[in-house]
Amino acid sequence: MALKVLDSSNFHETIANSTVPVIVDFYAAWCGPCRMIAPVLEEMSAESNGEFEVYKVDTDTSPEIAIEFQVSSIPNIVSFKNGKLYKRVVGAVPKESLLDLVR
Repeated sequence: MALKVLDSSNFHETIANSTVPVIVDFYAAWCGPCRMIAPVLEEMSAESNGEFEVYKVDTDTSPEIAIEFQVSSIPNIVSFKNGKLYKRVVGAVPKESLLDLVR
């Protein structure tokens, strides 16, 4: 199951209106580590049981969002709780580290 891609037209509304924690994967199609971590994020989304949501932001097509959240290296996975930035990890990290983003 592919993750939904957010852009400037729906990013802020999606984050602000979520009633559960949100994980956002800032990625680019050309990024090898981003491609490595994508299946893990898709698996997490499928296993979330509605406890959190997982989305993607393409830094090439939505650079303004990447700049707003100071994304200078990718993959850059950011979590939000109650519409506010909560935690961040950079790089292709293990699933357990990604789950820590919503704990």
